[in-house]
Amino acid sequence: MKVTTRRLTQNVLTVEGRDVGEPVLFVHGNVSSAAFWRDSMAALPEGCRPLAVDLRGFGETDPEPVDATRGLRDYSDDVLELIEELGLDGVHLVGWSLGGGVVLQALRDRPAVVGSVTLVNPISPYGFGGTEGSEGRLSHPDGTGSGAGAANPDFVARLKAGDMSDESPTSPRNVFRSAYVKNRDVPDEDFYLRSMLTTQVGEAHYPGDAATSGTWPHVAPGKHGVLNAIAPTHFRLDDLHEIDPKPPILWIRGADDVIVSDTSLFDLAHLGALGVVPGSPGTPAQPMVSQTRAVLERYGPYREVVLPDCGHSPHLEHPDEFRRLLAEHLGRA
Repeated sequence: MKVTTRRLTQNVLTVEGRDVGEPVLFVHGNVSSAAFWRDSMAALPEGCRPLAVDLRGFGETDPEPVDATRGLRDYSDDVLELIEELGLDGVHLVGWSLGGGVVLQALRDRPAVVGSVTLVNPISPYGFGGTEGSEGRLSHPDGTGSGAGAANPDFVARLKAGDMSDESPTSPRNVFRSAYVKNRDVPDEDFYLRSMLTTQVGEAHYPGDAATSGTWPHVAPGKHGVLNAIAPTHFRLDDLHEIDPKPPILWIRGADDVIVSDTSLFDLAHLGALGVVPGSPGTPAQPMVSQTRAVLERYGPYREVVLPDCGHSPHLEHPDEFRRLLAEHLGRA
């Protein structure tokens, strides 16, 4: 269904015959859409009302530009307006990857409307790239090491062209196979690939406008688009522990995630340490998982579950266990 608010018209997936009950709102990750939640929505226990939203610039939601200087608030404000427009109360938020950051920002800004939060391999509360230590200390004041300039240009070009081939390691299909999941036996690969290809490509969306830096690795955050929105100079959740009320948080993550990790293969600092990006002065990798744990430990009511033999997408790779954990969390909340 399409829902129009003051900000934009959003596409929301629903499950036929499930329009009453406790609302469970799923928020997808970067370079994907609400379609990634299709099977998780259908498997929710009775008494739940499943909903999944396409964020701006993904799926069938309006491609309104992203003001990266607001961090993730363009996305989270859209979600909060959707909740208000639909009259949802005590909504259970489920956020994967980028969506994890979006739901945490929504929780930070409007805790009273949230019944619970489930984080699935979420980005760090200190953004993606350009920080050190569990406290999220900036490696450089301007956020060098993060932002749109860190995106692989061939992947961006293939995404824009709608490439469904497997001819290159940087094709969307092979990025799905090598980074989104650990094992290649996920059913309906083409379905998820088509979802990835709904991503709006450009300076206002993915990856955003690139900026340069005189310091290694010579990229810094710009002011527009998704990768700049998660730069640590724009997105930072230091005060999550100060909100009231504090709904319970379940954190589910794959043990073998190569995207969100303390040794992420998408973090330029870690790639520098490996010698993949030459010239590294020894900038340490961003400890993304450790940063999330530190923020949640200050927050209080949370539970961390690590799934073995699992990459970035537990809901696709271990769907039965993911659904069991989510249903249990919703029941407790």
